[in-house]
Parts: sequence; structure tokens; C-alpha cells
Amino acid sequence: MHSDVIRIIRIMIFDIITIFPHIFDSYLKESFIKKAQESGKISIRIHDLRSFTKDRHKSVDDRPYGGGLGMVLKVEPIYKALHSLKLKSKNLKLKTILFTPRGKKFNQQLAYKLSKLDRIVFICGRYEGVDERVAKNLADIELSIGDYDLMGGELPAMVVMETIARLIPGVLGKPEFLKERITKEKGFIEYPQYTRPPQFIPKKLEREKTKVWKVPKVLLSGNHKKIEEWRKKYGRDIGK
Repeated sequence: MHSDVIRIIRIMIFDIITIFPHIFDSYLKESFIKKAQESGKISIRIHDLRSFTKDRHKSVDDRPYGGGLGMVLKVEPIYKALHSLKLKSKNLKLKTILFTPRGKKFNQQLAYKLSKLDRIVFICGRYEGVDERVAKNLADIELSIGDYDLMGGELPAMVVMETIARLIPGVLGKPEFLKERITKEKGFIEYPQYTRPPQFIPKKLEREKTKVWKVPKVLLSGNHKKIEEWRKKYGRDIGK
């Protein structure tokens, strides 16, 4: 029982290392992410990588060895940033994540595993990439949110952080929501949703297929067993 109490009141800490700290400004001040911070369920700390440099230009990147276009984030400032953060986290369950298109694909099951940690550090790459010595020696996990390339790791950090935060007890206002949708394998069931009105008649739509758009009758029936069967039939486990 004592461990359960600790689990409920603990704070999940997210540290984000980036060269564009203000990208997160509006995101952190909206919706349940804002409420979760205010209630003490999560703590989000943004760290400007340039503050861990020595030169007057605060250089965090340089040209790649072997030639090529673009610039590569240097290992030294990232090392200093991580060294500074980890000194304060010796007794916590901590993982450092580097976002890269070559990384392991993020999904709901991994989000569930990460939600059991006490602290997660995100390294947001930029430009043409990050010195490979960061991946080999400093990151615990190389992670990707999809088979495509982005300008940097800031958007993936938001995606991963939000997915994990939703799984932390007390973050969502209705804990039964997760209980209903999470599978035994820690995936997440997503099924079609409808709301009022039960019938909608479009007036002008070039590609309309029917004159009346209706809610499936089973959802209006009040028969919970049949509704559950319908959701199982049309739902999909997005954790796989």
C-alpha cells in the first residue's frame, strides 16, 4: 500500500534540451499539460543548449567530417547539459532519449513503459543531425515518431511527452477513461465516435455520398453489451 501511495503522488519530470526553447511556450500553457503542471503531477523544464557552450558565439554545431551539406550538433555541449542534469538524479529512474529518424518507433506500449520512470530527458536534434557519439555514449534510447524527417526533435518531444503524461495517475480528469481503453498488452483501443445530432442533413457538399448522415443504430440503442461488441468490431489497437 505504501508504494502505491508514493506512486500516486510522485511527480514525473521531463527535461528538454533544445536550441529553440521558445518553441514550447504556447504548448506548455494550454490544456491538460498546463493543468498537470499546476497540480504538481508533472514538471517540464526547458534547457537551452547554447547555455552549455563556452565561446562568445555560443556555437552548438559544426561542419560534418567527410563533407556534406548542413551542420551537425556537437557532442560537447550536449555532454555538458546531460552531465549537469544527471548529477541531480542519482536515485531516480531516469532515461535519456535522442530523437532521430533511425530510432525505435514510438508506440503506446513504449509510452506505458516510459510512464513508469521518474524522469525523462529529451535531446532535440536540429540541422543535419547530431554527432553520433551522443547516440552511442549518452542516449539510452534512440526514438522516432514515424518514417519521415522533421526539422528537429521539438515536435517529437511534445508528442512523446503528451502521450506519456496522459498515463500518469491524476493527469486526466477521468481515470476510468484509460481503464476502458487500455488493453492487457498496454496498447490503446481507438474506435469511431459520434455525438449529437443523431441525423445530419448536409445542404451543399460536392462529394456527399448520402442525403442523411446517420449515427449507427446500435449506439442509440442503450444496449451496452451490443455497443461494446460494436466497438470491439470497429476499434483498432493503436499500440501495436
